[in-house]
Amino acid sequence: MSPRTLKGLALGLCAAALAACSSGVPRNVPLQETFDSASTFSRGFDATPVQTCEAARRALLSQGYIANARTQELIEGRKSFQPDPDLNLEMSIRVVCVPQTSDGKVSIGFVTALQDRYMLKKSANSASVGVGALGSLSLPFTSGNDSLVKVGSETVSTRGFYDSFFDLVETYLQSDKEAP
Repeated sequence: MSPRTLKGLALGLCAAALAACSSGVPRNVPLQETFDSASTFSRGFDATPVQTCEAARRALLSQGYIANARTQELIEGRKSFQPDPDLNLEMSIRVVCVPQTSDGKVSIGFVTALQDRYMLKKSANSASVGVGALGSLSLPFTSGNDSLVKVGSETVSTRGFYDSFFDLVETYLQSDKEAP
């Protein structure tokens, strides 16, 4: 090969390497989403959207969630867990109830659960002392300041989780139908 060809090849390789390094996103991340009709996140109910969301609100309250009704057809719930001293989990559940039929007597409940993970991190502080002719001296010291730092967040996609929630909602809807 001629020196000119080698120089061109080297420049091309450098450009390719720089292009690969400049992107902060991994190139081979697996696809996280599949859209299909057998959805984990929804279920039909023989009730109006308002009745379905009220049953969902009671289901969340019965499990210790702090439930807020944003509207009659949107419920949000939040609950915190601490499985070990340095790990905190926060579960957020959002329920949206929409009519499935034109008369509004059958509805679909759409539910999404998001789990955030927080770790306890210690804050390191330092103190500086300035001495005229010698300059300054910094000394690290451990502070009692601990803080929770968010280390991850993911949508819960376990079918069993949603099935158990929908079954509990159905239980509350059935109890409403049986009440005088």
